Amino acid sequence: MRTTPENDELVDDPATPAPPRRGVGAAVFGRLVIVLAVLGLAGGGIWLVTKASAPVASPTTMEIPALQVKAADVKPGSVAPVNATLAGGAAQQTSPQQAQPKPGKDPLTAWTERAAQATGIPARALLAYGNAELAMRQMQPNCKISWATLAGIGRIESNHGQYGGAVLGQDGRPSKPIIGVPLDGSPGVKAIGDTDGGQFDGDAAVDRAVGPMQFIPSTWRRYAADGNRDGVGDPQQIDDATLAAARYLCVNNRDMSAASGWWQGILSYNNSTEYAQKVFGLADGYAKSVAAAN
Repeated sequence: MRTTPENDELVDDPATPAPPRRGVGAAVFGRLVIVLAVLGLAGGGIWLVTKASAPVASPTTMEIPALQVKAADVKPGSVAPVNATLAGGAAQQTSPQQAQPKPGKDPLTAWTERAAQATGIPARALLAYGNAELAMRQMQPNCKISWATLAGIGRIESNHGQYGGAVLGQDGRPSKPIIGVPLDGSPGVKAIGDTDGGQFDGDAAVDRAVGPMQFIPSTWRRYAADGNRDGVGDPQQIDDATLAAARYLCVNNRDMSAASGWWQGILSYNNSTEYAQKVFGLADGYAKSVAAAN
């Protein structure tokens, strides 16, 4: 997931006075340092709480798999993509499942097979996108997020879990972890210090976006989901990552079927008009392809 560059720079202050050398002055100075440190920690805590109070755009990586995707010629906020829902292929009452394909045994699996032929999206990825739509239909019905929008994001972020030669397995995990570039403040990249000790991205120095939907670790911690219902939320697992992305897009009960809500949601995912226009073109194309095939 993504955002715009923003850097903070720490510099030495040559005007900082030297501490008293001995006696009462040293004791007073020591107490002053402790007070200032406590106040600094308190201020930092307030800043963290404030920053966590609203979703922020995720950091941009330099290697976007869909740079070649053409941006749709559409004005931001003017219209939403075709509102494709699983009603066209899977029954409205279909519930989110364990996310393991079972050919011929349920409407969602049958739909993924037809949709895969129509769109070229791997069936296993479509199963994740469809499951996320069904789950959000139960959790936040007013959001009305579509599998097609999630598929558009998944295409740009990781080519549906296949970025860098990865193969998406039947367990929903890529054959090798999908990890973005270091968010170290290089040109075009936001500077984000490590927030997870390398737990998710393997980098204890700075953060990196991870998984098929490219979450930064701090955003994942807030929106983590268990889409395949195995008891574990894993940003590398496509069912989990897609449901987390849907939760992120549906924050504050946003209506993702309306033009204003759709654009607000996508621009919160990546604050780039060109990115949103690419997702629009993909989502609209996927929806129309499946509709034509039914």
